Amino acid sequence: MDSKLLGTLIASGALLVTGCTSRFVDYTIISTKNIDLSKAATFQRGANRTEGIDTAHIIIFIPTGNPNLKEAIDRAIEAVPGAVALLDGVVTSSFYFIPLIYGEANFAVEGTPLIDPALAPKRAEATSPYMIAALDKSGQVATFKYVSRSEYDVVKQQIAAGSKNRTGKP
Repeated sequence: MDSKLLGTLIASGALLVTGCTSRFVDYTIISTKNIDLSKAATFQRGANRTEGIDTAHIIIFIPTGNPNLKEAIDRAIEAVPGAVALLDGVVTSSFYFIPLIYGEANFAVEGTPLIDPALAPKRAEATSPYMIAALDKSGQVATFKYVSRSEYDVVKQQIAAGSKNRTGKP
């Protein structure tokens, strides 16, 4: 009797935890941005695929919103500097729910970015992990640029020397 009860409880628990993932659509090109198609010949295909997800949570049994497909597409495009669209991709819709505890519903968009070189940072800049930013008096970024390690080290030493002079320590 105990094994039947245990089996029934496990089967009931498995049925209560529901979830589903479905392939919503495959696409050749997708975008939510305004694209100047007169410059299409200059666009470049990105090297790596990118993904964007928009999720809505379900707490107890109350949804906190609906997942938005446009938001998922925007996040995927904006993850790559200079991207204006996604190529050869997939949109999936997922859902899971544990009754009276928690659940999620989401849209996931994956594709290869289509990059407008006029909007993308220069390749040499994008490969440098060193950046210098100058702030204005209100603390907002006034200027920003990628630099080489040697340029970064020079500015770092100048800042360090300036802070030592202000504190009065050598």
